[in-house]
Amino acid sequence: MLGIVERVKAVLRLLELPHRGSATALEAQAFQRLKGFLEDQGIAFQEIPFRGVRSYGPELLAISLLLGLAPVSPVFPLLGALGFFLYFNGHRPWGFLLDRHPSQDLLAWKGHGEKALVLMAHVDTAKTFFLYHPRRVRHFRANFLLNALLALLAPLLALTPLKWPVGLYFLTQAALLLHRELKAPYVEGGNDNGSGVAVATALFLETEPPEGWRLGLALTGCEEVGALGAKALLPHLPPGALVLNLDNVGRGELFYAEGEGMLLYFPYRGALLEAARRTPGARPLRYRLAYFDTLPLAQRDLPCLTLIRLQEGVPPDWHWPTDTFARLEEAALQHTLDHARSLLQRVFQGVSS
Repeated sequence: MLGIVERVKAVLRLLELPHRGSATALEAQAFQRLKGFLEDQGIAFQEIPFRGVRSYGPELLAISLLLGLAPVSPVFPLLGALGFFLYFNGHRPWGFLLDRHPSQDLLAWKGHGEKALVLMAHVDTAKTFFLYHPRRVRHFRANFLLNALLALLAPLLALTPLKWPVGLYFLTQAALLLHRELKAPYVEGGNDNGSGVAVATALFLETEPPEGWRLGLALTGCEEVGALGAKALLPHLPPGALVLNLDNVGRGELFYAEGEGMLLYFPYRGALLEAARRTPGARPLRYRLAYFDTLPLAQRDLPCLTLIRLQEGVPPDWHWPTDTFARLEEAALQHTLDHARSLLQRVFQGVSS
């Protein structure tokens, strides 16, 4: 049997593809490799198929076009503002029109009992965009808040002469998003999120849950396009299951998120959060930069926690071509593994110490 460090490295090797873009053939190939690996380790698993999109670009492009039509009529930016605030709060009521490409989750269990704890990590990778350039990415949150403010004001500004600069701003943004869809590559995704998949899988294989507990492993697809894999996973989680999500844990300083939300903020709750507050080795964080697979859980008040590593406030190499497996740091992976193991032990013991 492989040791836990060897398992981390083995899973990373499985994921070393040109990319694992959401709902693409290479995402499917990565899942096939992971299924073979779990079978070799004697682990039974459930496949959860669903349909998703390959990029968030077309949805944001359509929203930008509606906002960009402010000079034509205030109705268009009103629809665009509604779409903006729905999308960035995790809602896609138009998804049934767009979700056409097959993706999947894998869900495995160990142990028996009424209590359940699930290790979760997303397999897919995203396309790059100019906003993720190392010189610009530290301003990502400020740029998003500017867009949110202008989207909120656009229906009102459509009634004033400012409708022309606002319209031009969002039409320029639509053109940039179109260029992204046509030209931008998917990133390799060593850190985001090969690192999380490797640590979660190795920890799952190593850990034997105590009596009364079940331990799960959930590997999701289509996180990068709206946490669609996590939404597909929700009906398959036992009531009250704790979920520990690992995302971007291969470089940087370790944090535990206390909640998340790009617009509305959703605090986490539950035994994992309490364990994190009692376990040294990671700093607390209110995550407002983007979203995790835990967002659909937190919105439903399900107990969860996310571990992430940051450098200067952002994930290292975030959605940029430099996010390769060669840039992962073994010490960071080992520390994440040790910290996550401590969280599990504390939860299994009742979060009392």
